[in-house]
Amino acid sequence: MLFNTLEYAAFFGVVLVCVWLLVGRRRAPLVPWVLSAAAIAGTDRSLSSAGIVAASLALSVALSRLEDDASLRRRASASVVVNGLALAFVTWRAGGSGPLAKAVAALGGPAGAAFGSLVGVIAGALLVVLVLRAPKPRVVFLLLASYVFYAFWDWRFLPLIWGSSTLDWWLGRRIGREQEPLRRRRWLAVTVIANLSVLGFFKYFDFGIENARAVLASLGMHPPEIALRVALPVGISFFTFESMSYVIDVYRRDLEPHDSYLEYLCFVAFFPHLVAGPIVRPRDLLPQLGGPARFSAREGSEGLLLIAVGLLKKVALGDYLALNLVDRVFDAPFHYSALECYAAVLGYALQIYTDFSGYTDVAIGSALLLGVRMPLNFDAPYKAVDIQDFWRRWHISLSTWLRDYLYVPLGGNRRGRGRTYVNLLLTMLLGGLWHGANWTFVVWGGLHGAALAAHRWWQERRGSRARAGGKAEAPSAPPAHLPPLARAALVLLTFHFVCAAWIFFRAPSFRQAWLMFSQLGTLTTFHPNLGAGVLSAIAVGLVTHWAPETWYRRLRDAFIGLPAPAQAVVLFGVAVALRRLAAVESVPFVYFQF
Repeated sequence: MLFNTLEYAAFFGVVLVCVWLLVGRRRAPLVPWVLSAAAIAGTDRSLSSAGIVAASLALSVALSRLEDDASLRRRASASVVVNGLALAFVTWRAGGSGPLAKAVAALGGPAGAAFGSLVGVIAGALLVVLVLRAPKPRVVFLLLASYVFYAFWDWRFLPLIWGSSTLDWWLGRRIGREQEPLRRRRWLAVTVIANLSVLGFFKYFDFGIENARAVLASLGMHPPEIALRVALPVGISFFTFESMSYVIDVYRRDLEPHDSYLEYLCFVAFFPHLVAGPIVRPRDLLPQLGGPARFSAREGSEGLLLIAVGLLKKVALGDYLALNLVDRVFDAPFHYSALECYAAVLGYALQIYTDFSGYTDVAIGSALLLGVRMPLNFDAPYKAVDIQDFWRRWHISLSTWLRDYLYVPLGGNRRGRGRTYVNLLLTMLLGGLWHGANWTFVVWGGLHGAALAAHRWWQERRGSRARAGGKAEAPSAPPAHLPPLARAALVLLTFHFVCAAWIFFRAPSFRQAWLMFSQLGTLTTFHPNLGAGVLSAIAVGLVTHWAPETWYRRLRDAFIGLPAPAQAVVLFGVAVALRRLAAVESVPFVYFQF
């Protein structure tokens, strides 16, 4: 489900309908019908099943229209029973097993006799009744839906995300009640050690062992090979950072400990941003989950547009460039000319941007449709005039997290000029390592850290000159009122530095990165692999990226101003275009590996 757009759309459609049916509770008896209808649609599409679905819908509608609000729980329970029996009958007839057995099998788990038809009906009914009778059914349903979403990747890692969230929620409350500074620091240390240990075990264990063996081998020792060989839990870097930031905020007294355990679990596991961000701060998301549900037609239209734009970025540009240029050239750069390698580097810069910002657009748009607004994560990063400006625009949620929870605790710029440069370099080295257990990521982070330190030195020198000349320009701000040619030159210089660093980010090894740089140095220009389609994709990506921001605002306002039928026609056209542009080979989102 995590990698299939159509399956995500079906999943999200069910979640969207159920969430808004649960807001006022009055229509809650329709929720069991939505769930059973969705399950039956994927099991048996015969006319008899359609009749069962229609009959159960009629009963659910009749129950939801009863005027006696005091009988909501009885009506909801009756709806659960009706739809549970309908679902059990259809799934048993179609496959000889109950609904729970099919659900467990779909999640990759063992589906045995213990998950028979009767057990499936009882377990499913109890689960739905739990949601309908909960004090905040919307939050409970979103939490369960998020766990189901995560389980479709690998259900065995559900205890990991639940245990990590539970520990941090408990530690946050413990630190919030504690007044003695030493004990508060000890509890904070438990949080940091626990979270980083889990992250390090899954993400860096093999990397550390491999490098330790290499060092020992260089000393003449030959230790036995040890490898974890366990799949990296998807999204672990993101939900670990989010959960850890909550406890740190409570320790700093920037945030009060959250009372609701279920709301906190939902904050960590909220499925639109669970897999690849953005890294949402607890102060931004928790109040929206705990407060009353809000929705407006304008936000709903904006969310739909964001999803459409994000998918177009991913499929029409990112996937096309990956399959038709980037992957081929980076796999064997010595087969291509310098011009083709240069085009591949530009293509990868566009691929990683359209791929990751496209995912973010889908995540933010999905959350908007559920009544939750998440912060901006990208702001045209290749328009940056310097490297600091780039990090104000690229992966904003990560760059601000590194600033607030790593750079500032290291001392920031408060301990002298030399220490500031060291802190910048350390922050970006660790930021590079966060992206993956490979020395190429460390070098990528080191390049950005060195560039930020050099830029900081230049800012301080420029600020000293400005003060000597009687000017009051802030040294940390991007250059203001630059002539157009000077601004264009700085943008191109920054962009090409970022592209050069992307080579280390993309290459699987230093050897491959060196081959790419070597081919670029040949200055050869033959280009049989740069067809019209590839060049058009690069041109469209660059032009749309550097286009004025007002263009997108006008597009957004125009779409929002359309009547609903016209919006539907536009979205249908986008769906048809995506269908035609989609590659036969699935291209996973780049940041799923982090």
